[in-house]
Amino acid sequence: MNLTTYKKIDVPQKPGVYFWKQGSDILYIGKATNLKNRTNSYLQKKLMDRRGPLISKMIDISDGLEWRETESVLEALILETYLIKKNKPIYNSKEKDNKSHNYVVITNENPARVYTVRGRMLQTMENKNIILKSFGPFPQGQLLREALRIIKKIFPFLGKKKNAKYGNEFYKQIGQLPDTKNDFDLELYKKNIEYIALLFSGKKQSIIQKLKSEMKKYAADENFERAARLRNQISSLVHIRDIALMKHDFETSYYTEQFRIEAYDIAHLQGESMVGVMVVHNGVAAEPENYRLFNIRTVSVANDLAALTETLERRMGHTEWPQADMIVVDGGMIQKRAMERVLRRYELKIPVVALVKDDKHKAKGMFGQKKLLEKYKKQILAINTESHRFAITAHKKQRRKKFLQ
Repeated sequence: MNLTTYKKIDVPQKPGVYFWKQGSDILYIGKATNLKNRTNSYLQKKLMDRRGPLISKMIDISDGLEWRETESVLEALILETYLIKKNKPIYNSKEKDNKSHNYVVITNENPARVYTVRGRMLQTMENKNIILKSFGPFPQGQLLREALRIIKKIFPFLGKKKNAKYGNEFYKQIGQLPDTKNDFDLELYKKNIEYIALLFSGKKQSIIQKLKSEMKKYAADENFERAARLRNQISSLVHIRDIALMKHDFETSYYTEQFRIEAYDIAHLQGESMVGVMVVHNGVAAEPENYRLFNIRTVSVANDLAALTETLERRMGHTEWPQADMIVVDGGMIQKRAMERVLRRYELKIPVVALVKDDKHKAKGMFGQKKLLEKYKKQILAINTESHRFAITAHKKQRRKKFLQ
């Protein structure tokens, strides 16, 4: 599709999901906070440089654009995943590492629980008949967690079993957990679970219709307290407050345009309790679920360079992890070249960026490809700071553990 053809299409400035098509075939499905701005970005100059050959080819062969508006960014996030799984567009299927992605599961426990699991655990849980329903994959874990926080305020649910610091009673009092010991409340809870499943299936209007029907029934029975609660749920669902989701850059679609950045750092105290860490950023947001910790084995003295080498070598041993598009390391040209030597041994051509710090650990210089530094400066600085934080935190935990032993 060319820009002239596109300009004849009246694309709304609303959140939603869009479809690039070739005839009746859907080539690609994406989400957007603003459909017009997002789809227009595909028809601008230097698409190849900004998006790569895959997206450029897709636009060349595309002859149609369709969309489906949503009332919120949350719905766009959920609907995109649901429709990709249903239609399996060829240009979305290029993202193959679903094992590292997140899924929302509803368990078949009584009462049911709702939480996220990684793709590699999903099959195991299904084999053990633990899962009632599952939805995904959701590549951006941070967005999914925020989405679940929003949903929980509308339809309270039990998450994964864990030792809560303040106990469940506190969360029941503020309406964040249901009272499942009460038979009547348990029935309401089961409906919440039903509505959550419908929401992740892209059927919000069906939920609203069911809630309205129930509300009228309670009102007719003069159970005005229950009717008011349902009225509030309807209002919350219609006017979803998803500002936190809108803060994320939805204009970058993860499936075919992800840019995986891995940052490495070392922390120790004069060689003691030495750890190496890998922190991951997808070009849109950090992915804490993909952070990795390496207890250094081959270095017993304060040698950061050798520790970095060991960390990257051990990471390279994990061929099941997605390959990085760029590596960020603390230090200067010496550290950069050390990382590049490891990559050459594995016959990988991954660009490496090194950051030089001042006495206050603030970046004062960067070494790497100019185009990458210009395009991803913000992400590079953020992930480098995060890798340092994660390394220090992990190192302190190691020191406390050794002290207690």
